[in-house]
Amino acid sequence: MKAKVYKSTGSWYYVKPDAGTFWNARLKGVFKKEGISSTNPLAVGDDIEIEPENEAERSAIITEIYKRKNYINRQSPTHRWQHHIIAANIDQSILMASLKEPKTSQGFIDRFLAACEAYHIPAIIILNKSDLYKTKELDKFEQWKEMYESVGYKILLTSIKSNIVAEELLSLLKGKITLLSGHSGVGKSSLINHVFPSLSLKTQDVSGWSSKGIHTTTFAEMFDLPFGGQVIDTPGMREFGLVDIGKQELSHYFPEMRVRINECRFNNCLHVNEPGCAIKKALDEGLVYVDRYVSYCNILDSIAEKKY
Repeated sequence: MKAKVYKSTGSWYYVKPDAGTFWNARLKGVFKKEGISSTNPLAVGDDIEIEPENEAERSAIITEIYKRKNYINRQSPTHRWQHHIIAANIDQSILMASLKEPKTSQGFIDRFLAACEAYHIPAIIILNKSDLYKTKELDKFEQWKEMYESVGYKILLTSIKSNIVAEELLSLLKGKITLLSGHSGVGKSSLINHVFPSLSLKTQDVSGWSSKGIHTTTFAEMFDLPFGGQVIDTPGMREFGLVDIGKQELSHYFPEMRVRINECRFNNCLHVNEPGCAIKKALDEGLVYVDRYVSYCNILDSIAEKKY
């Protein structure tokens, strides 16, 4: 029977058939060898076929993995040239960030957005913890709002702690499969608890000595929302390493650059020191934000070309 993966613990998967009752399932060994280059052969959101193994204990064998509509991945923390699939078959992604306790860098945001662009997944940015913000942080939010919305990204300000969540956000979640990502401690689990209180997901304060978030979600897990749709909660990420993106294609994943790259004199332009570069011209004219261009250059410098 057909089912969807709701949680992966590495060797066992918590899956839900279309009919509705959860099963524990394990992979048929062959799938670990054939045609899968990621560190995890199966991800939350994957559509699969299962064959009951023990009906009384509701355990099953995964016999088939259906073709993915899309997926989003990151560099494996342990294998530089391998990727780890965060989730599959998603309709949109939400990057939850904060300007305080912990602070999310623009570089992290732009890396995540580039990955979403690469896999054609619409992205939304939420800046949480507005109850902690002073004038400095509120000014930064307004700057980011102008910058990101100018290139097509929606950015919302919330405070889960103060129960301030835009109704617009709830409407964005309705009826869609949404990936929820971000650093530990920014409020991902708190957001899910807000829209689905009965789940009571574990949350934890930010570490006082390091201002880093404390991991409370160990494995990615999908939850059905009471008003329709699903949200996938993911473990907090310290870094977001891009994979399978070469230097030559990076500018395609910055929308403000993508619309101008055909105007460059050279079709292999990296938009750094080349003459006749339309991106540098747009930068000089204020049509490309300096901060976004700096992010682009930093990501470009971090991309190591794979040697075969």
